[in-house]
Amino acid sequence: MPLEFHHVDAFAEAPFTGNPAAVYRLDTWLPDDLLQKIAREHNLSETVFVAREGATWRIRWFTPRAEVKLCGHATLAAAHVLFSVYGTSGDRLEFSSRAGSLSVTREADRLTLDFPALVPKEVVVPDLERILGARPLEVLVDGAGGGRADKLLVVLDSERAVKEVAPDLQGVAGLTYEGVIVTAPGGEVDFVSRYFAPAVGVDEDPVTGSAHCCLIPYWVRRLGKQELTAFQVSARGGRLWCRLDGDRVRISGKAVTVLTGRLLI
Repeated sequence: MPLEFHHVDAFAEAPFTGNPAAVYRLDTWLPDDLLQKIAREHNLSETVFVAREGATWRIRWFTPRAEVKLCGHATLAAAHVLFSVYGTSGDRLEFSSRAGSLSVTREADRLTLDFPALVPKEVVVPDLERILGARPLEVLVDGAGGGRADKLLVVLDSERAVKEVAPDLQGVAGLTYEGVIVTAPGGEVDFVSRYFAPAVGVDEDPVTGSAHCCLIPYWVRRLGKQELTAFQVSARGGRLWCRLDGDRVRISGKAVTVLTGRLLI
């Protein structure tokens, strides 16, 4: 049975930048273990599956190791494919997910995610300075759903510190969190970040939309403005335009299709 897929670089202004995701539009859902095997075969930070269910699209995201509750870049990639490849009409897509209702709006040359805002709260994590190899100024947790679904948010003193951080990935995987975001004020943008999630099979994620669900409320409060620019300073890198809107965040970016193929199963 051939399954068509599209490999998309999300939060990317050119091919081979941003965060890659494999996108599948399904007519009917496949067994969960097969979805996980497909994600493992692609071996990208996320493989995303969407299927029409009534007036919305059901969306699910898988790393090579596990299904996750929320993923931004793969949602952006899925919307890009539905609009540009399959010609879905209108300028807004509604998705249902484990994280609740989500949407993506087409706005000129960008796509804008409508995601829940997660206001981070301070937390104490023993031994974190040793694990990161850097001294945190603040340590917070996004409270996405408790336990392994939560991300740590660690504030460092400079963009340079974020770029140079080299965490003990085994130590990060041993924490009781999905992963660790590191962030600091940016030079040419309002803030920069990186994200490490080895516990779910992603040593470093190139550009992480879901991390900005807590990054945006944090930096809005700290900088005192509602609209922000951001850059995730991974090796591939990606630019994001951000806005806090009540209990929602709007995260905008661009996407590029770089590969189309068929999986034979």
